[in-house]
Amino acid sequence: MPNWEQRVALVTGGTRGIGLSVAEALARVGAIVALTGRDREQAVNTANVIQEASGGNVLGFDMDVTIRSSVEATVRTLLEQHGRIDILINNAGITRDNLLMRMKQEEWDTVISTNINGLYNCSQAVLRPMIRQRYGRIISMSSVVGLTGNPGQSNYATSKAAILGFTKALAREVASRQVTVNAVAPGYIRTDMTNSLPDAAREKLIESIPMGRIGLPEDVARTVLFLASEEASYVTGQIIQVNGGLYM
Repeated sequence: MPNWEQRVALVTGGTRGIGLSVAEALARVGAIVALTGRDREQAVNTANVIQEASGGNVLGFDMDVTIRSSVEATVRTLLEQHGRIDILINNAGITRDNLLMRMKQEEWDTVISTNINGLYNCSQAVLRPMIRQRYGRIISMSSVVGLTGNPGQSNYATSKAAILGFTKALAREVASRQVTVNAVAPGYIRTDMTNSLPDAAREKLIESIPMGRIGLPEDVARTVLFLASEEASYVTGQIIQVNGGLYM
């Protein structure tokens, strides 16, 4: 079994939803976890709750993945405090849904800036320490929408499809340094968005899923935990779908 206590993990967008579940899972196995969000108070409070529940070492940072200096400051603080960063979970992401013919420039730019430029900023910031220590796990959150497309989400689908190419390219660049790069593509997961669906829409959605249920954040977190572990040391450049059979 891996010695999780020696691993330092950075989870972006870790204050709710899938990111929160991933941070909780990593804390439970003993990793040092730094979770980020744009609201400092929320990030710190969330970290304290997870730490109390897990008995682990959990830190909260206010960080904007679209701002290079913000990312670099967080990474620098982690390196100063712990000397290494072993795991990066690129989870921060947003939606601004609209049909393309009606989509405002701001709706396009905001999604691309957060979901793609944030991916670049965070991944590049941790690469040097990972390569230097000859160990690293970079795991990015894509989506079934990046594989299938979805009406009204051309900006979001574009950003999530881009993660697939990014993952495969970077995996080839750093594999010889024992840094693995993978992505997880969740299907419909129980989050604030799916919880707000009308009952009829939720039932129709469930009918489209072969397993007959909407996924849980924990379903995704368990897959991320495997990719972050020693057991996945020979897995890189892969896109793992967690969607209940929605897309095969």
